[in-house]
Amino acid sequence: MADDAAAPARGPAQQVPLWALARAWSVHAFTASGAVIALLATWAAASGDFRASCLWMLLAMSIDAIDGTLARKARVAELIPSFDGRRLDDLVDYLNYVVVPALFLVWAGCVPHWAWTVLPVVASAYGFSQADAKTEDHFFLGFPSYWNVVAIYAYSLEISPPWLVAWLVGLSIAVFVPLKFVYPSQMRFLYWTTNLGALAWCLVLAATLAFPEPLAGAHLVELSLLYPAYYVGISIWLGGLRRRNARA
Repeated sequence: MADDAAAPARGPAQQVPLWALARAWSVHAFTASGAVIALLATWAAASGDFRASCLWMLLAMSIDAIDGTLARKARVAELIPSFDGRRLDDLVDYLNYVVVPALFLVWAGCVPHWAWTVLPVVASAYGFSQADAKTEDHFFLGFPSYWNVVAIYAYSLEISPPWLVAWLVGLSIAVFVPLKFVYPSQMRFLYWTTNLGALAWCLVLAATLAFPEPLAGAHLVELSLLYPAYYVGISIWLGGLRRRNARA
């Protein structure tokens, strides 16, 4: 995410190389490209091409996973202090993680009525607006609005509407529960395990969506659920149990 830490403004005598400014702006452009991906995912879902919409959602997640690291390396907050990369990132994320999946669930017929998608949309609007949505020790506070993941699995696993509604209700409530979930790109412990696992998870899902017939009998979608289970487990351990054990 494009959320480089704030830095002091440059003095009038300081000269910033043009290539450094160009690199910093290119990172913002990379983040903003997620909004274009959101349009493409929406258009695909509205056209009935739900597999393509899922692939666009995965691409948007991939961009979001690396743009923060790029922003910190390019020192975007220091070089372009007048532009709020965090706000841009939050706008793009709300589109890709909340609005697009909600529309997808309606158009794909995953929910019995469109009104059920109001729950994640409103809950996540609250979640994104919290000052401590991302904690100082680099966690998400409350369920981090991974509604795109919910939408992809709802479609790929053909989850029945009643069960999906139960998940929507439960996870919408979880947005308000102050449990900590790991922030993969900011992790200090198990960084490579978590992020390489995320890459493998994304590639497996992309393969099953792009090549459904050759991979139909491999049960890769079901196996891919191991990573979300790992994510929840590591979040409970690092965000709660491990810290309590350390204090004890």
